[in-house]
Amino acid sequence: MNPYQIKYSMFLKDPVKTTPQNVQEANEALFHCKMTLPAAAEHCGMTQKEMKMTFTEYLKYNPPIYH
Repeated sequence: MNPYQIKYSMFLKDPVKTTPQNVQEANEALFHCKMTLPAAAEHCGMTQKEMKMTFTEYLKYNPPIYH
């Protein structure tokens, strides 16, 4: 085997299973600006578009917090 040959399987990640707990954690992290949208989508195993739609629904039912 050539030492310079790249093994592509090293770069593939196992897919993340979307669970209600993952989605809740990601929505709360987005709400409190602790996570970016791409990171939240990856945390849930969703696409960015799916995460945007989910977060929009989350915002409908959770009032803003003023400090």
